[in-house]
Amino acid sequence: MKHHFLSLLALLLLAGCGAKDADKPAGPPPPTPVTLVAARTTNAVYYDEYPATAVALNSVELRSQVGGFITGLFFQEGEVVSKGQKLYEIDRRTFEAAYQQALAGLRSTQATVQNAKLNLDRYQRLAQQDAIAGQIVDNAATAYATAQAQVAQARAAVTLARTDLSYSTITAPFSGRIGISQVRLGSQISPGSTLLNTISAEDPMGVDFVINETDLPRFMALQAAGRANPDSLFRLELSDGTMYKQSGRIKAIARGVEQQTATVQVRVEFANPERRLKDGMSAVLHVLNRQSGQRIIIPYKAITDQMGESFVFVAGDSSKARQRKVQLGPQLRDQVVILEGLQEGDQVITEGFQRLRDGSLVQAGSPAATGAAAKTGSR
Repeated sequence: MKHHFLSLLALLLLAGCGAKDADKPAGPPPPTPVTLVAARTTNAVYYDEYPATAVALNSVELRSQVGGFITGLFFQEGEVVSKGQKLYEIDRRTFEAAYQQALAGLRSTQATVQNAKLNLDRYQRLAQQDAIAGQIVDNAATAYATAQAQVAQARAAVTLARTDLSYSTITAPFSGRIGISQVRLGSQISPGSTLLNTISAEDPMGVDFVINETDLPRFMALQAAGRANPDSLFRLELSDGTMYKQSGRIKAIARGVEQQTATVQVRVEFANPERRLKDGMSAVLHVLNRQSGQRIIIPYKAITDQMGESFVFVAGDSSKARQRKVQLGPQLRDQVVILEGLQEGDQVITEGFQRLRDGSLVQAGSPAATGAAAKTGSR
């Protein structure tokens, strides 16, 4: 019985202690371990990106001005041809015969002129002696003038025949790369309509892209500045992801705005000594942003998004986390430019902010400790 009484007394004492402990107010939560990174100012260089297409600044479709059958091809498809190089030949026999016929006609009319001149001179001498009628002299003068007109007509026929003969040989109008021939030996072509081939100059090359009409003043100013622009202003990213070595300059801006899309076409010129740029090639043009310069940057992972706005947590002097709204600039790999909201030296929380609220106590710790705390909190 005594044993039972002692046990009951002990239970009552324990219950009383528990009640006292429950009445005590709970202490503040422990500080959340976080990782801090100081916002720093650096030379932030970043670019606006535009889809672009490489275009030949000088390109021409080869078409014949005379018809006939192809009798000669004098190039390798895809090679670089020189200005004036012989490329195609059309059957010349008809044109050579027409040229020789025109020359014969010219010689005939020249002989007629010579004879008419002799007759006119003789009749004029006889007229001075009143030995011939004046009508005969007038007829001789008319015959001489007619013969002279026929000579001029014959010369024009010779020029036309010589031109047609020259058109039967097609040469390169400028130095460039020739494409795949659209006709073969023996093909019959029609003047002006049959496409033979295309030649494109490759150095320099143009790169076309479109901008919003609101950016037009910016690009017009860049064009006016000309050679004063830095070499890094225009950079070209090729389709394989590599950056093109040569720098570009604005060559032309379209005369008007495309009304349906409110865009303007711009052409940038690039040197192409290694012939890496090809007509029609897709690329991405990087244009140096006007806001490049000394900017504050922080790790991008510190950013949280809420309702379309961006925020970061900053550790204050009282070890309390304060949430700040920031305006973001472009992302530079794992960093991001902060246009507004932070100053250099602000201690930005990059890890451990997931469980924070504005005013939460924080304690700077190592990334490993912060990660362990986050895992504990997630359980």
